[in-house]
Amino acid sequence: MEGDHKFRLFLVALACVVGVSIAQSASSVKARYHYYNPVENNWDLNAVHAYCAPWYANQSMAWLQKWGWTGFCGPAGPTGQDACGKCLNVTNAKTGSKATVRIVDTCSDGGLKLDAKVFRMLDTTKEGYHAGYITVNYVFVTC
Repeated sequence: MEGDHKFRLFLVALACVVGVSIAQSASSVKARYHYYNPVENNWDLNAVHAYCAPWYANQSMAWLQKWGWTGFCGPAGPTGQDACGKCLNVTNAKTGSKATVRIVDTCSDGGLKLDAKVFRMLDTTKEGYHAGYITVNYVFVTC
């Protein structure tokens, strides 16, 4: 009886872990390009009017420069301030090109707003530039 109880607890814990993993990723999401131009703006979140600036503009230069920037309004994962500062591993669904990005902004189209430099890295065929977006998969990762 005690072994059965432990097994049930294990299954519940496993279901919770799987549920969290599923909720923290999405497939077939539109990613558009956005001109944050962090280098030209001296890596200043205030200068680019990023939503996350009030909470993250005072981070070290190393923190600000570590990953490409993105706005996030994807279908799965935290929203608003809770998404700020988190990182995503983004994969071009067509080509498999990958990049890690940090959420510094929000958006309103249900997808990602990738800095143009990151967008170009992922858009290896240049089809996305002409279409105005690429289709990506993303998963939240530890920064």
